[in-house]
Amino acid sequence: MESRREFLSSLLVVLLLQALLRTSARGEGRRGGIAVYWGQNGNEGSLADTCATGRFAYVNIAFLNKFGGGQTPELNLAGHCNPATNSCRVVSDGIRACRRLGIKVMLSIGGGIGNYSLSSTDDALAFSIYLWNNFLGGKSASRPLGDAVLDGVDLDVEHGSVLYYDDLVRYLKRLGKYGRRVYVSGAPQCPFPDRVLGAALNTSLFDYVWVQFYNNPPCQYASGNSGNLVNSWMRWTRSVKARKIFLGLPAAPQAAGSGFIAADVLTAEILPVIRRSNNYGGVMLWSKYWDDQSGYSSAIVAKV
Repeated sequence: MESRREFLSSLLVVLLLQALLRTSARGEGRRGGIAVYWGQNGNEGSLADTCATGRFAYVNIAFLNKFGGGQTPELNLAGHCNPATNSCRVVSDGIRACRRLGIKVMLSIGGGIGNYSLSSTDDALAFSIYLWNNFLGGKSASRPLGDAVLDGVDLDVEHGSVLYYDDLVRYLKRLGKYGRRVYVSGAPQCPFPDRVLGAALNTSLFDYVWVQFYNNPPCQYASGNSGNLVNSWMRWTRSVKARKIFLGLPAAPQAAGSGFIAADVLTAEILPVIRRSNNYGGVMLWSKYWDDQSGYSSAIVAKV
């Protein structure tokens, strides 16, 4: 009889501990990583320096901002290097340094300024082959960033035609089956569905989606009011089939017209809620330069 009581007592303790652990896990939510855009300010340090901080899990090299419609694609890395003189090939050293640290490095296409669009399914195919040969697992004598292989392609398409990006995503994924895997990410605006990337996101082929919760008052954070942001987040995470979805934010008040969230508000009020989503991936920041000015990633990295 005594041994039975001891057994039941021990079992009760185990069950209580399991319940506490489950409650704790639900309260803490899932851990994520920080993605950052690099390449649009020559004063933000090198790509290798960016990854060496240890704060970022993903880096988007921004931007390839001319492509499609028969144009020769062009890379623009602001003050970092000049693709016309092949000086951007030195970025290969940074790409390799980042990948040795386990950091995913993507080429971001599009951006706020540039001349780009896709004119047909064939155009999307041709562009996917160009990306594969010049930045991914293919071969080309003219690789603008040198011989290092990137992990994938990020779509930050903000203007122009909305057509054929779904075809581009499908072609990139198919090409990845012939060699190294191709990751695909995207940066839609938070109003749902995104006007430009909606059809592409419906392919359910995206690995990472960093939704821009800034410059969009109806779905971004407003002082003291997180309701619009949280409601929009829930809609994105429940509607879009992607491996991971990220909260995209400006890294400093000056980095965007609106939508900045103070680090202490983010970690205390926003992250504890959104981290409960099954496909929560972390936080995306625009950009490395602004993060250097504010120290934002340092303030949030332990809570993401």
